[in-house]
Amino acid sequence: MQFRVLFVTSELEDYVRVGGLASVSAALTRAMTSRVDVRLLLPGYRSVLSQLKRVEVVGRCPTLGEMPACDLGRTTTADGLQVYVVICPQLYDRGGTPYGDDNGRDWADNDVRFARLASAAALLAAGEVDPAWKADILHANDWPSALAPAYLAWNRSKVPSILTIHNLAYQGLFPRDTLGRIGAPDAAFHVNGMEFYNQVSFLKSGLVYADHLTTVSATYAREITTPQFGCGLEGLLRQRANAEQLTGILNGIDETWDPRVCPDLQSPFGAGEWHQKRANANHVRRQFNLALSRGPLFGLVARLVHQKGVDIVLDAAETIVAAGGQIVVMGRGEPRFEQALQDAQARRPDAIGVAIRFEDAEARRIFAGSDFTLMPSRFEPCGLSQMYAQRFGSLPIGHRTGGLADTIDDGRTGFLFEQPSTQSFLGAICRAFGTFGHRRRLNGMRSDAMANSFTWRNSVDQYHGLYGRLAAAT
Repeated sequence: MQFRVLFVTSELEDYVRVGGLASVSAALTRAMTSRVDVRLLLPGYRSVLSQLKRVEVVGRCPTLGEMPACDLGRTTTADGLQVYVVICPQLYDRGGTPYGDDNGRDWADNDVRFARLASAAALLAAGEVDPAWKADILHANDWPSALAPAYLAWNRSKVPSILTIHNLAYQGLFPRDTLGRIGAPDAAFHVNGMEFYNQVSFLKSGLVYADHLTTVSATYAREITTPQFGCGLEGLLRQRANAEQLTGILNGIDETWDPRVCPDLQSPFGAGEWHQKRANANHVRRQFNLALSRGPLFGLVARLVHQKGVDIVLDAAETIVAAGGQIVVMGRGEPRFEQALQDAQARRPDAIGVAIRFEDAEARRIFAGSDFTLMPSRFEPCGLSQMYAQRFGSLPIGHRTGGLADTIDDGRTGFLFEQPSTQSFLGAICRAFGTFGHRRRLNGMRSDAMANSFTWRNSVDQYHGLYGRLAAAT
């Protein structure tokens, strides 16, 4: 059976990207299209609508609480993916990011903005907006769309729902008066509903109301049922896990991550063509104005936030450089980390290169040129960089947590360390330097890493089976 699935997201790499959710939304849905009638729904941000050549308005969602009425538009990407957009200039016609202004401040009305998305999703899924389509399954993602299962329940809709947790740390917390603003029933504000320490939690609402929960790796699915990683929601998540309603499904990466044919690389290469990989390394060194070197090149491509262990990299940087290594960094994030990295670059411009931006093509060149990819994340639900790195022959050095533990084979395709601390991290760095000094071992690990495909096929199989079970249960 080809299920009709409404995939609700706040980011889609085709049009708007903040983090990995955009990449997953674009790649997973495309991987599903051969087996599922999947359609996406996302907000009609200014940056999204400006890129669309043709949008057909298919219906309208009425005012609810303080949420203005909105139109629902439908468009098709160049490769045929069906996309709906919530058209509401009052909420989405702004600069900045999907979540805040250019200075990094959250929009004050984010409760209304993303409740509007979730409410529209529930109506669309139930067949109440587009007369030509309704969903068999609603698939929400993270806190911005986590209220969609709740609206289905409040509307007494029988459409089953899934909520995928990409990062439990971002919960969408708002004051109690949000209830009236988003048209939520007062009766939903209790400990077994939307309430979280006297606030409204969008994410918790989804954890309560969704028929099934998934997250993006098997290890993270176990971790979030513990106090260390559960962000105060571990009790609820244990209940869902014990009821077999929480599943870890590992993300994949798309087929464009192939260094043999990637058009963004200075020198495309395959396993064994290590002289070509060295050419990529030298190109990256020139781009970042680093000295030519025979030592290892370490890459960090990440959001520059505490979760990613940027402070751990900063603490270890002097040791890495003193041992003959060089570091290139690309990303944006917390101003304190951006400044600290730029300060480190100013002290050692020959050995540390920093780009406070994100560009996909440049990220690919860093993965292709680097010998090792740094991932000392304190927690990592899935992570994509370690998969990108392996495909491009860069051995990841990661904390043994979440998706890093599930995708890095320690000593064969990368290096894992046990604690999110500088000391533990430096132990793995030392192992990496030792491997770099033994070319046969290094090249063997590179070849093993590049042999990992990380396709979406297994993920699609698991989601298809889950869709079937939920559809059969209604």
